[in-house]
Amino acid sequence: MSFESDLLIDRRRLKRRLLFWRVVAVLAVLVCALVGASLVRNATGLSRGAYVARLDVTGLIGENRALNTAVAGLAKDASAKALLVRIDSPGGSVAGGESLHDAIAKVAAKKPVVVVMGGTAASAGYMIAVPAARIWAHEATLTGSIGVLLQAGEVSGLLDRLGITAETIVSGPLKNQPSLTAPISPAGREVLQALVMDMYDQFVGMVATGRHMDPERVRALADGRAYTGRQALKLGLIDAIGDEQDARSWLARERGVAESLPMRDVKTEKTSLQKLLGAFGPPWDTILKSVFGQGVILDGAWAVWQPSLAGG
Repeated sequence: MSFESDLLIDRRRLKRRLLFWRVVAVLAVLVCALVGASLVRNATGLSRGAYVARLDVTGLIGENRALNTAVAGLAKDASAKALLVRIDSPGGSVAGGESLHDAIAKVAAKKPVVVVMGGTAASAGYMIAVPAARIWAHEATLTGSIGVLLQAGEVSGLLDRLGITAETIVSGPLKNQPSLTAPISPAGREVLQALVMDMYDQFVGMVATGRHMDPERVRALADGRAYTGRQALKLGLIDAIGDEQDARSWLARERGVAESLPMRDVKTEKTSLQKLLGAFGPPWDTILKSVFGQGVILDGAWAVWQPSLAGG
């Protein structure tokens, strides 16, 4: 065999090897693309199969950006056919309740949202319910307590007894209102009362919009008291007495969301605090969660049901 023939055979073998590795490279790229798409889909909560999203809100409600983002993202998830929110909360911070309310409202603008209330859905716990198309509660569910409160401790009397003087340098007469070491001044009380009433008006507006009620009608009900589920039904604050199964049946009957669709919980990555609380185990994890809620620190203004302060 001539030298030219050997060279030609070697060249053909080389071309076959190059073709083989090119095919392998293309397949590898396709596999990586598929795996990457799957990871993105999992990370964003998207899924090929249709489902009903379920959000559990328990304990005190605080600002939770990760949760708000996950909830609002359901509005763009074509696979999520509806959102079911289960609430058992006495409320929480005004800002936390408002943020979660707005996230749920974004979903409600695109697809059915229903709410099922447990033992308590008061203050911010009720605030987050009102964007729903329909609300269920038990007959004994503590409902409503529409209002805002601002509390501040004041220990000047104790400091006087201990002979301790607290000196505060402020840039303006209202900068230290309220203060831990001095009573609220008349001017400070007036300003803080106006602040609370403005947030109260916002709360009333949310309820009026969500429940399709006249604002003055809501204002007449919003003196801070909690109602039972049975009372709330008569007052128009909820739509029916029932549970999660009733909600699924209504979605199927009224909105065409099949009861056979699986439920998938809205989840976010747990924070270090949540992991720590979970390590205590029951019942301490539940107790600590009720104390810390979804955020460690509530802002100064609360929308939370407090039996000692409620009107009913």
